Amino acid sequence: MVTQENIIVGCDIGGAHLKVARAENGRIVKAMTVATPIWLGLDRLTAVIPEVMPLFAGSGLNAFTMTGELSDIFPSREAGIAELLKVIGTHFPGRSMIYAGRSGFVTADQAIQHAADVASANWHATAALVAELVGEALFIDMGSTTTDILATRKGAVEHHGYTDAERLATGELVYTGFTRTPLMGVASNAPIRGRLTPLMNEYFASMADVQRILGALDESDDKQSTADGQAKTVDASITRLARMVGRDSANLTAAEWRDLANWFSERQLRTIHDAALLVAGKHQPGSRAPMVGAGIGRAQLKCLAERMRRPFLDFADIIPADDAVRAEASGAAPAAALALLAGAADHRPPGER
Repeated sequence: MVTQENIIVGCDIGGAHLKVARAENGRIVKAMTVATPIWLGLDRLTAVIPEVMPLFAGSGLNAFTMTGELSDIFPSREAGIAELLKVIGTHFPGRSMIYAGRSGFVTADQAIQHAADVASANWHATAALVAELVGEALFIDMGSTTTDILATRKGAVEHHGYTDAERLATGELVYTGFTRTPLMGVASNAPIRGRLTPLMNEYFASMADVQRILGALDESDDKQSTADGQAKTVDASITRLARMVGRDSANLTAAEWRDLANWFSERQLRTIHDAALLVAGKHQPGSRAPMVGAGIGRAQLKCLAERMRRPFLDFADIIPADDAVRAEASGAAPAAALALLAGAADHRPPGER
């Protein structure tokens, strides 16, 4: 029987996407990701809230995390957190908790005093759930914009960095993602017919174009506009890719454009591989513990696991969830993790929360 107290909703307010997951009796039953380009204005977030509100129906608790405070419409992270807390208080009914990472769950009133822990703590929520479910693992979440890499052991997250700045320095945060990353953020030049060609330093194409050309993209995962605002087709993606190397699509064959796309995909994966080796070397030297992959780029992570000679576990398969929503829940992994973690925390005695 599903009662109000057993309905927990997790919500990850990002700068590019709003991710929501609904848990009933400790099981994810619905999940959704919608585009929210907050850098264009906070109204881009509030405008889509009605779209996700059905997932909040009858909930006994709503748990929130955020990365949207990084959006450049805010003068600082703390100011961003304060504004997003106002949005939460105004638009989301019912009882709310805010995830403060290493400080656990706090009330909305307490969150601003825990701003340093609240800021961009979504990675901690997902890794904490993986630690509970798997124990020792190398956890990697490859989303649209960034890739988080964490080691877990004995039910806990092991990390050398916590803030974005610290995690960038430790390799635990790699600012590259499966769809939104501009190609000039992946490489400075690329091989064309045996010669390295410098890339145009313009946002002409993204990794979504690369994945589309390779047939590796689920179009439902690409929720942002293209670089030129044109169609999301293979031909249009080749046109955008061609601009990156100063060419038109007719200048090379379809096979050559596919080879170039594959080169960019490989270059990005090597960057993540380097960071994964760095993180694993600090925490798990010589370990063959499984890699747990989450996010819309987890097919890439499966290839990485093979290279690192580790078993691969899909986050979608290890969480309690209805089969029909597993893929969407993995794409919204921090929200799904929050819904499951908050439900468990809310049922502990007060002194253990």
